[in-house]
Amino acid sequence: MTARNYTMFDTAIGRCGIVWGERGVVAVQLPQQSEAQTRARISQRSGDIPEAAPPPHVQQAIDGIVALLAGAPIDLTGIDLDLDGVSDFQREVYDIARTIPPGQTLSYGDIAKRLGGVELAREVGQALGRNPVPVIVPCHRVLAAGGKPGGFSANGGVATKLKLLAIEGAAVNYTPSLFD
Repeated sequence: MTARNYTMFDTAIGRCGIVWGERGVVAVQLPQQSEAQTRARISQRSGDIPEAAPPPHVQQAIDGIVALLAGAPIDLTGIDLDLDGVSDFQREVYDIARTIPPGQTLSYGDIAKRLGGVELAREVGQALGRNPVPVIVPCHRVLAAGGKPGGFSANGGVATKLKLLAIEGAAVNYTPSLFD
């Protein structure tokens, strides 16, 4: 395993964290309820790694994330990722998700069809639920059938997903029910 570092940064949705190694960004942590909880989540997922000033390529990634979360239609596909810990299937799902432009969406079924069959939609959802680099791999742009939001594993769940989509100007035909 290569040496890893992390840093914290402010966005329109709160204080995020980013973890990187020699080959690229390893993880993005969306805000938890407090900065201490965000840091604890980074430590839980990445181990006891040092906080450091980001090198230029990581600072560019941070600047892109900050701009996107402020509503700019930024393309983050040029950010190098180090996805050593993910399966080939997850990598394929993430590669497709990265092609979805800001303000647009695909469904789990759309991605599943591109991977060989709509019956893979559940597996696509599970892969996106384990996405280590949210926003860079825009799992929030993937919806369930009928334009419903589906799940979202970040703090705040579906409300956070809908907030991210609203920031990007995506049209989501969804009215929360009493149970959402």
